[in-house]
Amino acid sequence: MNDRICPILYIVIPCYNEQEVLPITAPMFLQKLTDLTAAGKISPDSRVLFVNDGSKDRTWEIINELAASDAHYVGICQSRNRGHQNAVLAGLMEALHSGSCDITISIDCDGQDDINAMDEMVKKYLDGAEVVYGVRSRRDTDTFFKRFTAEGFYHVMNALGADIVFNHADYRLISTRVLESFADYKEVNIFLRGMVPLVGFAHDVVTYERHERLAGESHYPLSKMLALAFDGITSL
Repeated sequence: MNDRICPILYIVIPCYNEQEVLPITAPMFLQKLTDLTAAGKISPDSRVLFVNDGSKDRTWEIINELAASDAHYVGICQSRNRGHQNAVLAGLMEALHSGSCDITISIDCDGQDDINAMDEMVKKYLDGAEVVYGVRSRRDTDTFFKRFTAEGFYHVMNALGADIVFNHADYRLISTRVLESFADYKEVNIFLRGMVPLVGFAHDVVTYERHERLAGESHYPLSKMLALAFDGITSL
């Protein structure tokens, strides 16, 4: 159990061309902070941290508007599009270097990952877990091709000896203790779902159902999924 009664949580959200969905999901993330704070689970100093990954639409403008409307919203902007994994990592390191963060939860902006799973993630952290993985209970919303290739990828990685959590993407809680150790990694081709388990520390799992995207279009086509898989296999 962490000594701090109410840990400061940073919800880290990578954003790339999310002008359609951001106005919908941003209030949901803020409400989750409010609910967890009211329940005495996290500190009122917790934040929603958006990472603009070189968006070409109004995403960064919207993030600035959100930050001006409520101090719980903060954002950083990358100089160019560096990809989802680097955007997540940039947000995690920003939270770590803020000097006031105890735990982070990374989650995509599109509303597909069940935001209510955060309650159980924080609970498991308070019970002693330093990393809590969000794991999909099923893949009903995927096409057959995506489901087949995704599950095949996890099997291949495990067969190659990688310590990777089946059906886990990048929805996870990480404590600052873990991030401090993780910051020492100098990997260039980032594959977080394979790198985080290498750091060690006590971990747990929360299962959840994934939903359809709330608005806009996916920015992770087959080419990017294959590139991520290639990075996972070659660099890990």
